Parts: sequence; C-alpha cells; structure tokens
Amino acid sequence: MLRFTGWEIVKMLHLRSVRLGLAAAFVLPIIWTLAPGLKKVYGLVLVSGWQVPSLALLAGMEFLYPFLIAMAAAEVLGAEVSMGTLKPLLLRPLSRTRFIGAKLLAALFYPLLVLAVSLAASLLAGLPHGLGGFFGGTGLGAGGFAGVGFLTAGGALAETVKAYLLAALTLMPIAALSLMFAVWFSNTTAAALGAIATVLLMRLLVAFPALEPLLLTSYLNLYLHPKDLAMGLSLLFIYTLGFGLLAVMLFERKDV
Repeated sequence: MLRFTGWEIVKMLHLRSVRLGLAAAFVLPIIWTLAPGLKKVYGLVLVSGWQVPSLALLAGMEFLYPFLIAMAAAEVLGAEVSMGTLKPLLLRPLSRTRFIGAKLLAALFYPLLVLAVSLAASLLAGLPHGLGGFFGGTGLGAGGFAGVGFLTAGGALAETVKAYLLAALTLMPIAALSLMFAVWFSNTTAAALGAIATVLLMRLLVAFPALEPLLLTSYLNLYLHPKDLAMGLSLLFIYTLGFGLLAVMLFERKDV
C-alpha cells in the first residue's frame, strides 16, 4: 500500500494543477514582501523576515490555498478518467479500496507539500529583512505582529512551523471532500467546484450560531487560535475521515 501510495504521489506531481499550485505557493510570499500596501492593509512595517510567513498564510488561507487543494485533489482521480487510464488500472490485481485509498493519501499529502513550499519561499523572501531575533511578533503567536517583547530566532521558527502544520491539517478535509466529489462526478472541474461551493456555503452558515462550532470553515484559521486546538483537530479529523470513507464507499459501488 505504501509503495502504491508513493507511486500515486509521483503521478500527482506531474499533474498540471499540482505544479501550478506549487508555483503559486512559491510566488505568493515573494509578492507580499514587495507589496506597497502592507501598512494600510495589515498595519505592518516589516521589521523581520519572520513576519513574511504569516503574511503568506493570512493571504493564502482566505481562498487561494483551499482552491489549489480542491483543484489538485479533484484531478488526482479526474485525470485518470479524462485520459482513459482508470479502467485499465482497475483490471490490475488491486482492490478498489486500496486504489482509492492510495489516491486519498496522495491528496492528503498535497496540503503539506503546498504549505512546505510556501514556508520555504517565505523564509527565502524574508532573508533581506533578517531571520535573527527581534523585538516584535511573527503574527502567528502571542501579541500578533506586535509581539510580547524580544523573540528569538528559535522561538519564531517554532511558532511558524507550528502554524503552517496546523494550516496544512485544516486543508486536508477539503482535499478529501474534493476527491469524494471527483468519485461522484468523475470530472475534475465539477469536483473542484463542488468542493469550493461547499466551503463557501459553510462560510455563509456562520449566520446560524448553533452550527458555527461544527463547521469546517470555522477552523480554517485554527493556526491563529491554538486555544481551540482540541476541538478543532477533532472535528478536522472527523471531516477528513468522513469524506474519505464516503469517497471509498462511492468508488466501490461506482460503475466505471
């Protein structure tokens, strides 16, 4: 299973949407360091390179990263359908469950890869501003960008890595949701649009206070609210597992 999953990850990296997503994740932090309106939008003047990763995360998690994840996860299966390679693959001595399970694991790996690329680009873009200790905050820990005093480079790195890891975990349910729609519709575009439409609908449901704590979208900014960690991670796991199991069940019963 692990060997097949590795093969699926390699195949995924050759997909156009995946390469486009990785390129966007790399370029975004660099663009933000050059943006002239940082003070107007965020009330921030960069005093350290450690503040660049938070800018990329705050901007990307609003829509860009969820969209990139939905597109790539949908194409993981949709590409097989469009190229006509799905049926020949299912003729091999591999169960449907293991096949779609490997696709799911590859899709869940993609958010980690996107955020890792974004973090690497952020640190690269932050080099001219320095990556040593400084008075202020990363924007991802206590005190926001103002901080609570002197922050060491090690402390800044720990805050940043933790935030990026949490952000990747919050994107995993979207990957599983998009793959589920890909199984359902057998079409990349329809699956990605279905996933994004579901996320946008959940954002609108915040008008119902009783539902807000149960919505996936309520935890897309979990990296900024570690006090909700236990509840957030539990729900994210339930959503990811639920969408993943639905994808497996639909694929087992789907006529391809």
